[in-house]
Amino acid sequence: MLRARKMRTLLLLLLFIYEARSHAVSTPNFVLLMADDLGIGDPGCYGNKTLRTPNIDRLSRGGVKLTQHLAASPLCTPSRAAFMTGRYPIRSGMASRSQVGVFVFSASSGGLPHSEITFAKLLKNQGYSTALIGKWHLGTSCHNRTDLCHHPLSHGFDYFHGLPVTNLRDCKPGEGSVFTRALRLLVFLPLQVIAITLLTLAVLRCLGLIQVPPCIFFCLFFLAALVLGGLLCFLHYFRPLNCFLMRNRDITQQPMSYDNLTQRLTADAAQFIQRNAKTPFLLVLAFLHMHTALFSSKDFAGKSKHGAYGDAAEEMDWSVGQILDVLDELKLANNTLVYFSSDQGAHVEEVTVKGEGHGGSNGIYKGGKANNWEGGIRVPGILRWPGVIQAGLEIDEPTSNMDIFPTVAKLAGSPLPEDRIIDGRDLMPLLQGRSHRSDHEFLFHYCNFYLNAVRWHPQNSTSIWKAFFFTPKFFPEGANGCFATHVCFCHGQYVTYHDPPLLFDISQDPRERNPLTPTSQPRFREILETMQEAAARHAETLRDVPNQLSLGNLIWKPWLQMCCSSSGLFCQCDWEKQVGRGSH
Repeated sequence: MLRARKMRTLLLLLLFIYEARSHAVSTPNFVLLMADDLGIGDPGCYGNKTLRTPNIDRLSRGGVKLTQHLAASPLCTPSRAAFMTGRYPIRSGMASRSQVGVFVFSASSGGLPHSEITFAKLLKNQGYSTALIGKWHLGTSCHNRTDLCHHPLSHGFDYFHGLPVTNLRDCKPGEGSVFTRALRLLVFLPLQVIAITLLTLAVLRCLGLIQVPPCIFFCLFFLAALVLGGLLCFLHYFRPLNCFLMRNRDITQQPMSYDNLTQRLTADAAQFIQRNAKTPFLLVLAFLHMHTALFSSKDFAGKSKHGAYGDAAEEMDWSVGQILDVLDELKLANNTLVYFSSDQGAHVEEVTVKGEGHGGSNGIYKGGKANNWEGGIRVPGILRWPGVIQAGLEIDEPTSNMDIFPTVAKLAGSPLPEDRIIDGRDLMPLLQGRSHRSDHEFLFHYCNFYLNAVRWHPQNSTSIWKAFFFTPKFFPEGANGCFATHVCFCHGQYVTYHDPPLLFDISQDPRERNPLTPTSQPRFREILETMQEAAARHAETLRDVPNQLSLGNLIWKPWLQMCCSSSGLFCQCDWEKQVGRGSH
């Protein structure tokens, strides 16, 4: 009798332990690490021999390395929208029809619509603590500066600490400007026209050929003064009005200081993990590295073999290591899915006025950020979950950053939304070896609003076909990017249209150097016909939605401008240290 009672107690205890472990596995924590403009050729685990990334490499050794992981867009804003929602950015209106494909002003009215469902919303509803630390770049406000309709806190995050827009050269004094081409068109060209007009009128008047009223000269001088005044205001105010840090709904540093910025954000991420060690949590750490302006602390500056870019990359790798160490110290590593990637490929056209390259390496792949050659969309993809995902595995199947949405949702026990198309696919069958093929038979590569290329991985075939409907015109001739415009554009005179589409077999020609022809590929027309039919079926699933990146949504609106001071546009404050001490 006593023995039977002991056996029953033991069985109940074992059942309790099993259920507890099953519950732990079914509700893992999530740490999603997103680099900015990091090339697939930059980390050591992807073949770089001179850039030191020991912590990213450690993550790769302990998990799965995806070698055909693809960004849903080659630009920051649309790529991050797709990552957050599991949907092509064209579905949410986060795909521009103009040359400007991202938000550049904090006081723009466009952004990720509130109707979109992020993985943070789903996990918050499942009882997760959620945080985004670092770069957001998906909009801030809609109608007034306090509605924060596009802000991370309106999209499922309990906590936000970071940059609501993006890191730009203009945010760091002495690093130049991304607006050089626009300033040349809108400022210097008008000033030249005004100067020539003034000089011509003055000469003709002196020669007595025409009578020019003095008011004409006054108006021209006044117009020149307005243009110059606008330029000076832009140069003076852009940095404080757009480059600032927020903690939740409050500005804590305006303008943003780069001093130990990585260390500050990393420490906050570590503290979030520590505060939530006993409850399920989602942490998105979206690095400001490797977008220009490049920056690094004194511990990393001048230490790499790759100049300022290498210094910044090695500092980012240090940050990855700090997060992994915190998970180990708190014994959370075995119950945490860690994901590392980049929002798109390296920006190959990033060259300073001194000729120093500030872009990364896309390895063997053609192109880079802002175009859909493999260098622009094939990004690092690493996932680690000890005991659940096999360590040291390498998978060469096509996967997308949109896949994180359904993967995270399913693991957290959340059903997927049924009122919309989710383009991502659950990665776990592939990661755990239950499937050896990607669930993506077709993937569609957009250049902003425009369908640029289709990728097809047929069933029962090792081929991966990629058909381009148009390609960017690289400049100068023979270059690997659009250096005249700083990024490649998606339509008009900046692209070459292809009829029939340009066809490659990526499995045999990953460098995309040898387009196929009816002579070199007997099934040429059959393959293209299948891909064009898939594109047509995909187009039928699209719905008209408001364009969040229209000119009206992109332009600066003074009534949306956030400022930590009440004294007009004199926006200067630094409450980072004080607030940081109180955030524990």
